[in-house]
Amino acid sequence: MTLAEQLARKTVLAPGVYDALSALIAEQAGFDALYLSGASIAYTKLGRSDVGLTTFTEVADTLARITERVTLPVIVDGDTGFGNALNVKRTVRGFERAGAAMIQLEDQTFPKRCGHLDGKSVIPVAEMCGKLRAALDARERRDTLILARTDALAVEGLDAALARAERYLETGVDALFIEALRSAEQMDAACARFASRVPLLANMVEGGKTPVQSADALAARGFRIVIFPGGAARAVAHTLQGFYGSLREHRTTAPWKERMADFDEINAIIGTPGLMDDARRYE
Repeated sequence: MTLAEQLARKTVLAPGVYDALSALIAEQAGFDALYLSGASIAYTKLGRSDVGLTTFTEVADTLARITERVTLPVIVDGDTGFGNALNVKRTVRGFERAGAAMIQLEDQTFPKRCGHLDGKSVIPVAEMCGKLRAALDARERRDTLILARTDALAVEGLDAALARAERYLETGVDALFIEALRSAEQMDAACARFASRVPLLANMVEGGKTPVQSADALAARGFRIVIFPGGAARAVAHTLQGFYGSLREHRTTAPWKERMADFDEINAIIGTPGLMDDARRYE
């Protein structure tokens, strides 16, 4: 089922992933869609913050490796499109070739920063509308969806953010994302204005600006896409701190034996037996 078909029927919960292994495990867990987080790529590929350091090619390469391995539709974080309207066109074409189901573009200045960090700034509305029109013109398949994100709430206030979202919707985008809503009242205001007209995304960042709620609670408010974009990377970071600390202290992995996959288990997860069976067909 395409992402558009899913959104027509239900609220989609898309966990954050950052490479092919995390995507594969999320698919095996039974999700219907995935969210490729730009922040998580920065965390895991670069060991750096989400402050505009990742590039188009790094994201496109990661996306291609994920879509080669899993069949679920992937929403990909395209940041600012990595430049102006011409860069946006290249980004959309490249991400579409790499298998994106939905491409997210935001109205921050470049270099951008995580939507839940302070000190953001946004480009003029007209410039963003031009970039969104470029995105829509660049896609080759109508079922490649364009998601417009505004970060204006932290800079210009809620009314301005809603007004920007209205302008972006007028360009013909397929979904909206009003970043870093601060309260239940602000979430309800966004849903009251847009939820009956277009899929609206809710971004759940543990420790971020928006109160974290369950996907069911957010669906009841009117959101049709719910993402937990960096949760997997944060869980992995926390686990690795414990694992490496234990290994350094005990000089063996024995204390972690029950908290890790052994050799056979990891090969079962990644499908090694099936791969070997396939190889034998060509002997």
